[in-house]
Amino acid sequence: MTALLVPAGEGESEYLEKKSRFLGRVWRVGSEAEARSCLEKTRREHYDARHHCWCWRLPDGAERASDDGEPQGTAGQPMLAVFARRNVQSVFCVVTRYFGGTLLGTGGLVRAYTKAAQDALENAGIAALREWALYTVPCPYALFERAKLELAACGGTLDGADYGACVTLRAAVPADAAADFLARLRELTAGSTEAVPAGTVFRPEKSGNLQQTFTNL
Repeated sequence: MTALLVPAGEGESEYLEKKSRFLGRVWRVGSEAEARSCLEKTRREHYDARHHCWCWRLPDGAERASDDGEPQGTAGQPMLAVFARRNVQSVFCVVTRYFGGTLLGTGGLVRAYTKAAQDALENAGIAALREWALYTVPCPYALFERAKLELAACGGTLDGADYGACVTLRAAVPADAAADFLARLRELTAGSTEAVPAGTVFRPEKSGNLQQTFTNL
C-alpha cells in the first residue's frame, strides 16, 4: 500500500427525522482500542440516548459494525458502506439516536444512519497519507553531504543523525522511491554501506493536513 485516505480531523453532524435525532461523529483512529475509547466517550456523553450505532475501518483492513439494538442491517452496515465507498480507513464513526416516538421503518433507518455518517465525514474532511519507508544509514563523514543530496533527490527527508565513529542518518523516503534511494546509496558508497530498514510510516501528502501518523514496525 502506498496511499491511505483518512479523516482529516473530527467531524460531527445532526440529522432530524420525524422527531428522532441522529447525532453523527467521526474520528481518525489507528487501533481497535482507540475506536472503543471513542465509543465509550460517546456513551458517557449521551447516556440517555436509546442507540449508539457504530462502525470502524482500521489501517490493517479490519472492519466491524454494530446496529446496537436497531433492526439488523439498518445502521452499522449502511454506515460502514459510507466509508468503504470512499475508501476511507483509520476511521471510527458512531451515530447516536434519540428516539422521537415514531417508527421510521427499515428504509427510513437506513437513510437516517447513512445521512448522519455522510455528513459527519464531510465535516471532518478527507486527507491522503503517503507511505514512507524508514531507514538508518551508517555513513562515513566524508560522504555525509553527498548522502543527503541523494536522499533529497529521491524526495526523502533527513529525520535526524547520530554522530559517532561515523554518521548514522535517520532517513525517510517515499515508499515508491525506496528502491531508487538504495541503489543510489550503493553506488555512492561502492556497496560499503547498507541501509537498515526501520519500518514504515504514513505521512500527509501536503504538510499540515494531519497532526498524527501511523507507524508499522
